[in-house]
Amino acid sequence: MFLLGAVTLCCVVVAGTLALYEPVLGQAPERRVADNRPVNAATPAAVRVVGAPFVPNVNPRQR
Repeated sequence: MFLLGAVTLCCVVVAGTLALYEPVLGQAPERRVADNRPVNAATPAAVRVVGAPFVPNVNPRQR
């Protein structure tokens, strides 16, 4: 238990230190802007079905 606690404490210290220095080391990411165009949800996209329709097997002995 002592070893587990020591390793956990060391990992928390390293992660905390890196989290504090992260904004300083890296550059600020580009600001993304969402697209303002309206979405046409009234027209569904065509879906292609390949093969036979799914039929559940209600009798496990039958294959």
